[in-house]
Order: sequence, then C-alpha cells, then structure tokens
Amino acid sequence: MSFQEDNQKGKQLNREATGDGTLDLFGRPAVKCKTGGWFTSSLILGTQGFAAVGYFGVCTNLILYLTRVLHEGNAVAANNVSNWIGTSYVTSLIGGFLGDAYLGRFWTAAVFLVIYLLGMVLLTLTATVKAFKPPACTRNQSFCPKTSPEKTTLLYVALYIIALGYGGHQPCLTSLGADQFDKEDPKEQTEATRFFSWYYMSITFGAITAGVLFVYVEDNIGWGVGFGLSTAAAVAAVVAFFIGAPRYRQQRTGGNPFTRVAQVFNAALHKHHVKAPSDSSLLYEVDFKGSAIQGSRKILHSDEFRYLDKAATEIDSDTVAGTSEKNPWRLCTITQVEEVKCILRILPIWASSILFSTLYTQMSTLFVEQGATMNTHVAGFKIPPASLSTFTMISVLLSAPTYEYVVVPLGRKITGNKRGLTSLQRMGAGLIVVTVAMIFAALVEIFRLKSARAHGLIDAAKPVPMSVFWQIPQYFLVGASEVFTYIGQLDFFYEQSPDAIRSLSVALSPTSFALGNYVSSLLVTCVMELTSKGARLGWIPNNLNRGHLDYYFWLLSAISILNLAFYLACAIWYKFIQIDRHDDAAREEP
Repeated sequence: MSFQEDNQKGKQLNREATGDGTLDLFGRPAVKCKTGGWFTSSLILGTQGFAAVGYFGVCTNLILYLTRVLHEGNAVAANNVSNWIGTSYVTSLIGGFLGDAYLGRFWTAAVFLVIYLLGMVLLTLTATVKAFKPPACTRNQSFCPKTSPEKTTLLYVALYIIALGYGGHQPCLTSLGADQFDKEDPKEQTEATRFFSWYYMSITFGAITAGVLFVYVEDNIGWGVGFGLSTAAAVAAVVAFFIGAPRYRQQRTGGNPFTRVAQVFNAALHKHHVKAPSDSSLLYEVDFKGSAIQGSRKILHSDEFRYLDKAATEIDSDTVAGTSEKNPWRLCTITQVEEVKCILRILPIWASSILFSTLYTQMSTLFVEQGATMNTHVAGFKIPPASLSTFTMISVLLSAPTYEYVVVPLGRKITGNKRGLTSLQRMGAGLIVVTVAMIFAALVEIFRLKSARAHGLIDAAKPVPMSVFWQIPQYFLVGASEVFTYIGQLDFFYEQSPDAIRSLSVALSPTSFALGNYVSSLLVTCVMELTSKGARLGWIPNNLNRGHLDYYFWLLSAISILNLAFYLACAIWYKFIQIDRHDDAAREEP
C-alpha cells in the first residue's frame, strides 16, 4: 500500500513538474505551482536593483574620491577607475563559469553577492574608521599629506572585492531569473523574454537612484555616509535574494564546459582521416531521455562545421580497452558537438557587440568633453555636462516599456513572430540607432565649431554660446540603442546557448562592454597619434575649438556602419539552435 502511494505521488509530481527539468532548492523536480514565475523573478529583479544602487553609488563618484580624498592625480585616478570598472565586468566570466560548471547559478550568485557585501563593508570602514582613513588636507587645501601605502592598498582591496562580487553574481542572477520560466511552456517562455527588459530597467533605476541621491550625500554630507548607504543597499540585495531561496527553480550543473570543448576538438582531430556520415542519424548519441551532459537537453544536428561531426563518428578504437565504455576524448555525442557549434556561431555576433560598446562609451567621455565647451547655464543654474547622461537613463526607462507594450504587439501583427522582433533583429536595430546618435553628435560638433569661430572664441576660455541641451538627442538615442542591443543581447545569449553553459554565455554581454571600453581608449590613442604629427594639434586636442571632434564622430559613424554590415552578414548566416523535445524537434528563434 505504501509503495503504491509513493509511486502515485511520484507520478503526480512528474505531471506537475516543469518540462525543462529544473529542480528546487532540495534537488527535487520543481513543481510549477510552488516554484518560479514572477514571484521569484521579481525578487531577483529587486536583488539586482539594490545591488546596482550600491555599485553605482561607489562607481559614479569614485574618481572624485580618489582625487580629493586619496590625493591621486587626475590621470592616475582616471586610469584606476577605468581598470576597476573593466574588472567589474570581466569578472562576470568567473561567475558564469562556476555557475554552469560546478556550484550552480543559485549558489554562485549567493557566494558572489556575499563577497560584494563584504567588499562594501570594508570600503565603508576605510572611509569611517580613523585608522583606515586617508589623511585630510589642511583647511585652506594648501597641503594634502600623501596617503600611506597600507591605507591605499586596503582601499583598493575593498574596491576589487566589490568588483569581483558585483561582476561574479551578474550572469548567474540573469540566468537564474530566466530559469524561473519553463522553457517547455510557450506561455512562460514569452514571459522569460520580458524578464530581460525588466532586469535591465532594474539596473538603470539603480544607477539613477545612486547618481541622484548617493552622489549628493557623498559630496555634501560625507563619503562615509555615502558608502554606508551603498553598503545598506548591498545588505538589501542579499536579503531579497535569500527570501526566494525555497522557491527558485534551478538547473543542474553540467561540468567544465572547456573540457567538453577540448574533447570535441581532440576527437575530431584524432579522426581527421575518418569521413563523417552524411546521415546524421548514424552519428553517436545516447539513447536515454536527456543528454549525456547533465542539466542539458539534447540538441539536434546542424549542417555547419561538418568537420566537427567526426567527433561523433563512431569507430572501433573509441571504446576503452577491456571495457564497453566509450572514451570521451575519442567519441562525443551529437549534443556535445552541437554545443561547440553553438559557441562558434555565437562568437561573431558577440564580436560585433564590442564595437557597439565602443560607441556607447562615448556618452561618458567625449560627449561630456563636448558639452563642457557649450553653454551649461539654464535659468541661472549651471548644469554639469556629465549630468546629461541622465537623459540616457530616462530614455532606457521610457524605451524599455515602450518596446514591450508598443513595438512587440505591432511587430507580432507585421511579422507573425510571437516576440515581435527576434533578438537578432532587435540587436540590429540598436546598431542602427547608435549610428544615428554618432551622426547627430558630429552635426552638433560642426555647429559648435561654427559658433566658436563666429563669436571669436577659438582660443577663449569662455564656453560657446550654444546650449548644451543640443546634446539631448544624442544621449537619448544612445539610451534607445541600449534597450535594443543590450537587452537583445541578454535574450540572445541565453536562448541560443545550450542549457549547461547559459550563465557563461550571458557573461559575454558585460565582457563585450569591458572590451568596448578598452577599444575606445585604443582608438583615441591611435587617432591622436596619426592626426597630431608635425605641428598639428590632432582631432581631439585639449582645446576642442582648435580640433576636429566632428571628424572623430564621423569616423565612429563609419566604423559603426561597417560593423553593422558585418553583423548583418553574421545574422543572415546564423542558424538557430534546435532542441530535441522528445524527438519532436521544434526550432527556437531568438
């Protein structure tokens, strides 16, 4: 009787469980009515929102803290901030790898959120505890004592712990949020796409809150109080995250993906003399439900990169001597081979996003320098040129819901696609919009230079009598392109990656942002090196009135157009991943 009841309960549990094989906190099949959905994804949105408030509360004003409190020079402080921000995004690869391979997305996000919180606590201590605080300048600022190496080291240890924690949790938190919707349920899958828009809005809302409130506190009340507020936000992020722990849906870990990739290439090279069968049904695949990769569904064979099919072509020497077991370094399943093919198909799309990030980063660099030479006074108030970046954030907050509730329904009617636009189309639209933003910035610069010449202000220290608000369209367009491209990226990398490497794939998005910043710095250096030879000042001199910043913006526009052409070629060539759903293949369009 007991056995029959247990068996009946087990069958009922399987019927109520999610179709994509997710588990609950205790390793049991996730029951739909008790796990996931918008309840848990909302907690994840809140977690990321609070984490973003804390991070940007430090990031936005960090350069002033390094120059005013730590007494670093402008150039040194600028480089240190750039390196720190780059590290904050590159470390996402570490979190993505650990989440997919060993710890799982929930536990990886939990560990890195705690690391992030510890970094915030340490940073607050360096700004509040006398023994850790940098020495203050004299009252008239005539003398600023040098900060001791010990205190400087402690500060940077705190900052890089924050960078590790913030970057490490992001890809796992993003993937975990999307995991709350059953990938085998069409209705829930549509909600997963919408989640990425809300996820990005939570980051933007956090950045606005930090930029308005926390920066004011740091400048007018004290750095210790400001960093303390950032620490409080980090505490709120950790609490919000753990509230949902019993109800999160979690994917199984798939083991080290780099090992699987190496196995495929090794097996294919070892069989370079073997001809792969043209009939994909003759290639090797396990015959049980699910794939040989834990936590991943089977992937159907694709015709690209046929050389790699040799890895799934079975020959006599593939069996381990004296056993019936297959040597994983000599024979791989179709799913494992297709996992490698998916990575190879995604990488060109990812490469095009690096140059998008190069253009995007102009918002915080050359746009600000351009605005600093313009009239920033409005009704008796002086507006900091950097504050115009607020319009980018406002654009994101307006564009994201507009996309979801206007563009998507309209797109469904036109294209018949349930998502309105595929994520590839969405990213392509973003590349077009950011190109228009660069063109508008070039036109503004042309008129700014004409105004400077017309009023005899070429070498004057006075600003050009042209309102800084002429920059609003370029900031607004950059924000709109962000909604199309970055949110589309998150959706694309998640949907078009095999189940076992989704966090690592999502980590490609922040990594492209970091590399885009590095490319931007390299591009400016190369342009100045080439245009300042001889007695020439170059396109971007200290006195922009004697330079040609407009030429640089035209160059960026041309680069963006070439990048768009490259992207379109890759998007046309791209083949969507095909998941084997109980031997009934259904194509998943991004």
